Amino acid sequence: MAKTYTQIQQQIKDLQAQADRLRKKEADGVLARIQEAISVYGFTAKDFTFPTDSGTHAPGNRKRKANGAAPQSSKVKQPAVAKFKDEHGNTWGGRGPRPAWFKTALESGKTEQDLLAA
Repeated sequence: MAKTYTQIQQQIKDLQAQADRLRKKEADGVLARIQEAISVYGFTAKDFTFPTDSGTHAPGNRKRKANGAAPQSSKVKQPAVAKFKDEHGNTWGGRGPRPAWFKTALESGKTEQDLLAA
C-alpha cells in the first residue's frame, strides 16, 4: 500500500530526530577525545585558530550550496594596484594580457619604465 504525504512527513520527522540523536552522540565522543588530547598534550587556547567570519558556526551548521559545495568567500576582492599608467589615466596592474593602450605606448617609443606608476 502506498504511503500518504502525512505518513512520509512523519517519517521524515522521525528520521531527523534519529539523526539529531546520533549526531549529538558522535559529537560528544569527538569532544571527549579533543578534551583528552588537550589534557595529554597541554594545549592552550592560543594553540587553536578559529574562523573569524561574521557568522557563528555551530558544528554541522555550515552553510552549503544546494550541490553541497562550500559557498564562495563573501569578501570583496580589491582591484589590483596599478603598476603602469599613462597620461590619459589608463592603468594596468601588470598581470594578464597587455592592454591596447600599453602596447600602443610601447610602439610609440615609450618604455615600460616610462609607464611605471609612481
